[in-house]
Amino acid sequence: MEILLFGITREIVGQNQLTVPTQDRPETVGKLKEWLAQQYPALQKLSSLAVAVDSEYADDAQPLPSGAEVALIPPVSGG
Repeated sequence: MEILLFGITREIVGQNQLTVPTQDRPETVGKLKEWLAQQYPALQKLSSLAVAVDSEYADDAQPLPSGAEVALIPPVSGG
């Protein structure tokens, strides 16, 4: 599973794309967030973290099908 990273998430992880090993592939968005928090604890400090699956915002119950395009959307400051 490939995850696209933007903004502060890219800075925390240190790259603009992250590969989740097949054996660790989470089944839902919620499980993905748990896996990410274990791998990159600094992500837990963000005020919010949205996940998009196939270009649509997804809630924690959303399944993550094989081959889905997944992106982490960090909090955005207005102005």
